[in-house]
Amino acid sequence: MPSNEEIIRELYAASEGRGLDAEKFVSMFSDQGYMWDMASGMKFRGQAIGGCIAGFASAFPDVHRELLSIYVAKNVVVVELATRGTHKGELPLASGTLAPTGKTIDVPSCDVFHLENGKVISFHCYNEASVMQQQLGVGLG
Repeated sequence: MPSNEEIIRELYAASEGRGLDAEKFVSMFSDQGYMWDMASGMKFRGQAIGGCIAGFASAFPDVHRELLSIYVAKNVVVVELATRGTHKGELPLASGTLAPTGKTIDVPSCDVFHLENGKVISFHCYNEASVMQQQLGVGLG
């Protein structure tokens, strides 16, 4: 069985814009597993997890997550990362849908995963949505 770090690295690889495999991404979660986007407060389960990842890749088709540091403590994996990409597709926001801007993002994030029996049971995504919005020119005067 792969280590928890290897499982999480594989999960990230499945979410890359150029190699997106939403089905594989979802399959790496337990039946009760969930993804919680802390910035929006939205929690996703089942196929909605894949929809969330695919939607982001649709807005940023070249999305890449650079894994800066990975910390493992038994069944918990914490990842510091930078999410980078070019805004080339529609991006749903709380304020409405943002048309493609062609601008690039470099968003600092921290993800916390809990695993059980080789499957993700929880994924808490702490991303700096305000940094992304600023980089895209949203909400600026």
